[in-house]
Amino acid sequence: MGRITASIYLSLDGIMEEPGLWHMPYWDDEMANFQREVFYPSDALLLGRVTYEGFAAAWPKMKGEGADEMNGMPKYVATATLEEPQWNASFIKSNIVEEVTRLKRETDHQFLIYGSGQLIRSLMEHNLIDEYHFMVHPVVLGKGKRLFKEQDKRGLKLAGVKTTTKGVAILSYQASE
Repeated sequence: MGRITASIYLSLDGIMEEPGLWHMPYWDDEMANFQREVFYPSDALLLGRVTYEGFAAAWPKMKGEGADEMNGMPKYVATATLEEPQWNASFIKSNIVEEVTRLKRETDHQFLIYGSGQLIRSLMEHNLIDEYHFMVHPVVLGKGKRLFKEQDKRGLKLAGVKTTTKGVAILSYQASE
């Protein structure tokens, strides 16, 4: 059976939008090591359309550590609008929850979700995410897309806490039964 892990950059006020614009001052060797711990056991990505488009535009040009693995692994993309899969992607065009449930049941993939807030909320609502890594950065952004909406309520079990010297709290949780 497959397993789904979500890895999310957040500001203190819960903003996840455009982390490339605000998280880099907090990137250090500790963050890099944690990302390796999460990335390398994974063998497939599960992404929303916006995250996929950003990654597909950037990663194929990258060289160095992780680039070959990222570019080579299969990507499953939740999208209602994209038509031409590229970058080793398959599109999930409808019944996303049903399709992800099937993928989890019928494969042994270790799925990793980066970003993809709408997808995370949908899968969380149906208890399909097994593990969460919230990298909470010491910055308040004030505006932007939040990971959680007012109606979201979910209990999680704390699985680990790490902090970096630059003040990022890495909070790892497992889904509650």
